[in-house]
Amino acid sequence: MLGRIVISPWFFAAALAGMPVLAPAAEDPFAEVEPEAAATAPASTGAGDGGDPFAEGAAEASDGDGGSEGGSSSLEDEYGFDPAEEFADGDGKEAADRDPWEGFNRAVFRFNDTADRWVLKPVSVSYRQITPIFVQSGVSNFFGNLREVTNTTNSILQWKWGQAGNDAGRFLINTTVGIVGLFDVAQHVGLEPSDGEDFGQTLATWGMPSGPYLVMPLLGPSTLRDGPASVVDYYTDPISYVDHTATRNSLYFTDMIQQRAGLLKAEMLLNGDRYVLLRDAYLQRREYLINDGELEDDFGGDLDDDFAF
Repeated sequence: MLGRIVISPWFFAAALAGMPVLAPAAEDPFAEVEPEAAATAPASTGAGDGGDPFAEGAAEASDGDGGSEGGSSSLEDEYGFDPAEEFADGDGKEAADRDPWEGFNRAVFRFNDTADRWVLKPVSVSYRQITPIFVQSGVSNFFGNLREVTNTTNSILQWKWGQAGNDAGRFLINTTVGIVGLFDVAQHVGLEPSDGEDFGQTLATWGMPSGPYLVMPLLGPSTLRDGPASVVDYYTDPISYVDHTATRNSLYFTDMIQQRAGLLKAEMLLNGDRYVLLRDAYLQRREYLINDGELEDDFGGDLDDDFAF
């Protein structure tokens, strides 16, 4: 049992590090259909003719007047900006530098997207429709409380003592008074949840560059730094120490479904090249987390220089 737990994550990290080497020679088994072929292909009219009931077109048709445009507007009102527009434009040269393995990454992305469309998304939709809101909130709080252990550990490694105290305090209060984390009592006593810390952010704080963008099978977007760093986060996750295999896997699966269900609303914004949108969103989000939300604002910098006294 112990040997399996110790060896498995490192074997995964070694395999992950070797994947990009195979990228130039690997054929893309999930290659997209050429535009000419797609134009001559018969259009799917729904699930009755064997079409994909979770395809983007079907989702837009089912939304009616409240389709992607309405969803974009509601999310813009909720978050203060439209992520689809925020991540749509980018520097092509910078993207090439950050994503030199784009061909390989797109193949893995299409594999992940297919698995998500036919397995993870339907289960998440059913979970969202069947499970009461207060239960979903409790499940989210429970797994969020467990992640405070990882947050505290990495805050200490980054010498963020105030943040480490906040995260440790949240874990202690919510685990006890909050009934194993089902209720977020800590926020009512002034201990607000943070954006989270992981070992990838710790390595960035220590000066390690992110390396190229990398899409991992079934795990999704990452970088050459953050992918192997997730092995360390595995050991700081309390779920990994559950001895009963079925219970441990059930906890991981429930957490995954809860997180996927939380992304259903934001998914309405993904119009256009989903790969590019998700890549840019991930990289910008990581920069935001690494800098603790402090974004460089050079607007008006030239004017400040001109009118400096």
